[in-house]
Amino acid sequence: MAKSQELDLVIVGGGLVGASLAAALAPLPFKIAMVEAVPFGSRGQPSFDDRATALSEGSRRVFQSMGVWSGMAAEASPIRRIQVSERGRLGSTRLSAEEAGVDALGWVTPNRLIGKALMDFIARHPNISVHAPAKLQSFTADGAGVEAQIEAAEPLSLKAKLLVAADGAQSEVRRQLGIGAERADYAQTAVVCNVRVERPEAETAFERFAEAGPAALLPMGGDKYGFVWVTATDAAPALLGLDAAAFAEQAAERFGGRFGKFIQVGKRASYPLSMVRADAQQAPRALIIGNAAHALHPVAAQGFNLSVRDMAMLAEVLAEARGSDLGAPEVLARYVDARKGDQRGTALFTDVLNRLFANPLTTVAWGRNAGLLAMELMPTARKTFLQHNMGLAGRLPKLARGLPLT
Repeated sequence: MAKSQELDLVIVGGGLVGASLAAALAPLPFKIAMVEAVPFGSRGQPSFDDRATALSEGSRRVFQSMGVWSGMAAEASPIRRIQVSERGRLGSTRLSAEEAGVDALGWVTPNRLIGKALMDFIARHPNISVHAPAKLQSFTADGAGVEAQIEAAEPLSLKAKLLVAADGAQSEVRRQLGIGAERADYAQTAVVCNVRVERPEAETAFERFAEAGPAALLPMGGDKYGFVWVTATDAAPALLGLDAAAFAEQAAERFGGRFGKFIQVGKRASYPLSMVRADAQQAPRALIIGNAAHALHPVAAQGFNLSVRDMAMLAEVLAEARGSDLGAPEVLARYVDARKGDQRGTALFTDVLNRLFANPLTTVAWGRNAGLLAMELMPTARKTFLQHNMGLAGRLPKLARGLPLT
């Protein structure tokens, strides 16, 4: 017989989004279970690998308000300048933290460090039980609550008021809820790795667009960068099959030799790119967040930062619902209504930006070039863009404003 637990909240998915939500709620008097299919710290745990994430200034403020930023700051590298350009054209724009009035536009932070800081924080709160490796088998919901059957070393039955799905773009919870998803296949693949360059430019991130897709360098301190190369999916196998020297040569050429030679290339990984948007994020006793709700193109590094804002708003809504039914329809609707504008706008921005720069038509190319030049010449437009890019525009959750949840 399965062991039973009575809880307030079950989080399915213990990656960066699920763990962030658990950590945000940890100081509150909620009993929470977090269920993750892959053991934490294992090579198969994709959220906690050697890759890095570009955290926006808004996300950093959320993590600082939660009390976990101190565990990430030591190895987080600031982005104080961003340069955006298009290969083969003169148009470019430069953005700086100084003109935005902040210390840094963002912070390049190793995923393993984000994960460790979150899990160390969670471990200090006995009101959160972590089950990993464990897998959701099924769940049922009614007017009283939700009951989830968990496959683990010891089978579990978790009873709660609310189930939150943070189990990725291929969400099993979303499937079991019968919620579909809109998918747009970009026919692109991202190849990612860490590199060392001959001529680094301190604390500066670079994004360079080309017809097949953008390439980006994210500063990780000294001569080390996180490198993202987006290419047509049918060209990715050849790119991955290159030896390290040949890959380094082509990667350096991608930036016109600006950084000299790429003197070291780390282990390469790849993943196909598509936009996935759930048809609904709310169901009886259930909410869908993170990539399960919206997986975006990595252009402009908005995907995880959007999920951080989602997580922070959900934590705020649940904190306000203390003492009442966390899974009540009106509580869930409050969250969905609060986040739909930002989600829609960010998804549209990343989709249009990628499609615009991938369009080979000459007239479109001239328009792109003019747009980059205009951005360079219009400080007001740059500042507006920066506020959105930093996650500091529109309706902000309390945690992003430096305020406690209660």
